[in-house]
Amino acid sequence: MIGVDIGTTSTKAVLYKKNGQLIESHGVDYPLETPTVGAAEQDPEEIYNAVIESIQNVIKRSKVASKDILTVSFSSAMHSVIAIDDEGQAITQCITWADSRSVKWTGKIKKDWNGHEIYLRTRTPIHPMAPLSKLVWLRYEHSDIFTKSTMFISIKEYIFHRLFGKYIVDYSIASGTGMFHLNDLTWDEEALSIAGISAAQLSKPVPTTYQVKGLNEEIASKLGLLPSTPFVIGASDGMLSNLGVGAIEPGVIAATIGTSGAIRTVVDRPIVDPKGRIFCYALTEKHWVIGGASNNGGMVLQWALNQFGQEEEKNKQNSADAFNLFAETAARANSGSKGLLFFPYVTGERAPLWDADARGSYVGLSIQHKREHIIRATFEGILLNLYSIVAIVEELTGKTSAIYATGGFSRSSFWRQMMADIFDKDVYIPENYESSCLGAMVLALYSFNEVNSLSAVSTMIGNNYYHQPNKEEVACYNELKLIYSRIAKNITKDSEELVGFQKKWS
Repeated sequence: MIGVDIGTTSTKAVLYKKNGQLIESHGVDYPLETPTVGAAEQDPEEIYNAVIESIQNVIKRSKVASKDILTVSFSSAMHSVIAIDDEGQAITQCITWADSRSVKWTGKIKKDWNGHEIYLRTRTPIHPMAPLSKLVWLRYEHSDIFTKSTMFISIKEYIFHRLFGKYIVDYSIASGTGMFHLNDLTWDEEALSIAGISAAQLSKPVPTTYQVKGLNEEIASKLGLLPSTPFVIGASDGMLSNLGVGAIEPGVIAATIGTSGAIRTVVDRPIVDPKGRIFCYALTEKHWVIGGASNNGGMVLQWALNQFGQEEEKNKQNSADAFNLFAETAARANSGSKGLLFFPYVTGERAPLWDADARGSYVGLSIQHKREHIIRATFEGILLNLYSIVAIVEELTGKTSAIYATGGFSRSSFWRQMMADIFDKDVYIPENYESSCLGAMVLALYSFNEVNSLSAVSTMIGNNYYHQPNKEEVACYNELKLIYSRIAKNITKDSEELVGFQKKWS
């Protein structure tokens, strides 16, 4: 079985045995293009080629016979939009979740176009990441493209159309568009009206376990698959990451810190936050994932390393070593960084603020603070911000007991222990880093009735690391979390004015 994850900056395919044993993997990187302010685009053809190359290579290198491959199942990044013309050709780049050019129209949807009511039905926060905002932006600012478009699809839909000639979208990707009625599992009429499109311009929604057959023969030959090989459409990367780390039981949270960050937990019904602070997306018709994604994860630490890490860069042995040295510098400061707080909104923010104009800041800076305090406060600020999402999830679902953590941060013992202390929970680091690919594979097993429960994933993963909270550190951070929360409520109020100033005088 092959699990494929179409990510923001790379695609990876992993070949597994049915028991979850990894046989072979192959990944292909591609750039995120930022040609203008706020733009974050990719070439859909480049991503399609990455999918082909990844599948092709795991089959070729493993020497597994094409007849022995049960299925290929997909994970994909959410919130992308590609405009398609009447000849089936892409007439835009793939506009990714990170694109913020629709920020003005997001505000309009929120304030004037019944945005909160739409959120209550779709459970996708009103934000520039969402295709709803992107389509409104295209409609009013790029009408030439908008009027030529017969379809608006995500990158996964683009891939499946190339492979099978069908426009279909799984419930999971659909539920991240801001236009999908989550209780009815249909396109939301009011959202479509605001976007200026009809349901016929969107793909047909299908369950995440949906099997597609009739692979293009030429492509099948290129991949090393039989044309009769069924594909499982799968779900979105965040939802499948929860499954792939085994965080599918009540009271367990999956935390990811890669370039960005995310907090998610699985529930048995669609849950809505009356205050609009978190998302709820589909995993299957019986499993729903609630949580929040933060723009500001590892990219913030990279920014801090660039600004404050000259000493570490000078002494590093390799690129990864600079981060380890950075953590060692941070460890020289005590927890709480002598009262210095960092609010990591350097790229705006999704959860918990949902404010693309939010800006980062250090608060509490005094002449007593040294470089190690600034660095430690940066580590702490990223986690304190993610904890605020955990607090909202617990407000809606009850107390949680454990964190299953993945992403590049999990390679740092210092940062893993800090998460346990700030979150005040046991932290487990699964052995399998390719959690979205594994999740796609397990979802496929479920689709083929090879397993009767998604809990079967628990037999396929182990834990590399385990951290318990330190009571003294927890006491310190519990006090700091209250201060952080109070300041965070007020600190972004002036961001809009500062952004206006920046645009005027930069």
